Amino acid sequence: MAYFFDEPSHTFGEYLLVPGYTPADYTPDRVTLKTPVVRFNKKDGENCPLSMNIPMVSAVMQAVSDDKLAIALAKEGGISFIYGSQSIEDQAAMISRVKSYKAGFVTSDSNIRPEATLEELVALQAKTGHSTVAVTADGEAHGKLLGIITSRDFRLHHCPEGAKVSDYMTPLEDLITGKDGITLSEANELIWANKVNQLPIVDGDGNLVSLVFRKDYSTHEAHPLELLDSKQRYIVGAGINTRDYMQRVPALLEAGADVFCLDSSEGYSEFQSRALKELHEAYPNIKVGAGNVVDRDGFMFLAENGADFVKIGIGGGSICITREQKGIGRGQATATIEVAKARDEYYAKTGIYVPICSDGGIVQDYHITLALAMGADFVMLGRYFARFDESPSNKLVINGNYVKEYWGEGSNRARNWQRYDLGGKKGLSFEEGVDSYVPYAGHLHDNVALTIRKITHTMSNCGALSIEELQQKAKITLVSPVTIQEGSAHDVIVKNTSIHAE
Repeated sequence: MAYFFDEPSHTFGEYLLVPGYTPADYTPDRVTLKTPVVRFNKKDGENCPLSMNIPMVSAVMQAVSDDKLAIALAKEGGISFIYGSQSIEDQAAMISRVKSYKAGFVTSDSNIRPEATLEELVALQAKTGHSTVAVTADGEAHGKLLGIITSRDFRLHHCPEGAKVSDYMTPLEDLITGKDGITLSEANELIWANKVNQLPIVDGDGNLVSLVFRKDYSTHEAHPLELLDSKQRYIVGAGINTRDYMQRVPALLEAGADVFCLDSSEGYSEFQSRALKELHEAYPNIKVGAGNVVDRDGFMFLAENGADFVKIGIGGGSICITREQKGIGRGQATATIEVAKARDEYYAKTGIYVPICSDGGIVQDYHITLALAMGADFVMLGRYFARFDESPSNKLVINGNYVKEYWGEGSNRARNWQRYDLGGKKGLSFEEGVDSYVPYAGHLHDNVALTIRKITHTMSNCGALSIEELQQKAKITLVSPVTIQEGSAHDVIVKNTSIHAE
């Protein structure tokens, strides 16, 4: 007969954290949220090859993760998984745009040859809007650097007709430059120490690589946790399916994708094990997460087949109706707890730590902290990020309020049947997601900063300065519906802040 679980499954909203002892130096500002993303040999002291500075990734969804949101989230220290329900070419282009948007390192589109006239220079400045122009031997962005010229170096009406750029530029020998591979902080130190407005970065052959500007310093001060690769480019992920991965992945790797996620409503399948094996065989250094699963068996299956991280959750997303349509799934909290135990069991047996991602079921910010305390290394969010300016969906006015469109990958609008369909008669597919709206919430930076602040305060209350310490020390209690009600404002008339006393 069927196997019956002894306990009902629970959601995050049915739990609360019980405070632990908070030492005087366990303040929120000292909490670190750095977390591993992919598998590594933790027992032998190996460092994780890919970590995040905040435990938040954006969902593989058309309404959530494009290149604009990927850049915004990488600035905060997280990773976006750009959706795969589009052409290979379009997804690769999005990845490429993220990787070319270097944090503070600008690939100049204002370049000119030294023999060009000042009139040509002024026309270029008017076209690009940039007053600073790099002078290269061939006039190309990565040509041999010969100098820099700005609008302050000449007054066109006082120069002889036909005057050359070379006569007014600051030559290379008089420039302060940085070597390729320099970090952004090191570049800014050079700028401030030498009192210059820009720092050209050159390679070993003297070719221009990029420019760093003094004016951008304050922008990067606001993003101290930004997530960069070894070449100082933003980290970005990509969603893939179990059908065209051998055609899609090469193009995405060429574009610069750092990590992949097999995106499926149910990952305990031969399709995912086959994809994991073939991808790791073809590309030994590739990092591919898999899922989704909701129990020990699912985790063990994917971990043993080489998943670099395992995603948890079926039917818990706000736009997901898989449970309603198919009757499969599990409460997100219960699923996270069981998979976390399996992750620890696998680590004890093999020495390999396989991070787990809780995907779905996050309604309140504190649910993220609960997911981490229950064992998740990071969480995947769809609705949360769909509300922001940086998400790709339209902003509309409905009943006098700003909203953003938000639809599931299993909805008819997405038509992403590669994520759900396991074959069968054509034309008999059914929806596992809805088309909806979410309240517009403004900029990603402001909202993520507030969410992170809540998480770090709660961790401080629990006596933890890291996610690992939280998982060791957390005390979690299941609560009754009345307790949940008690936790909100009750038995009072809440003031409407739009009403003022006369």
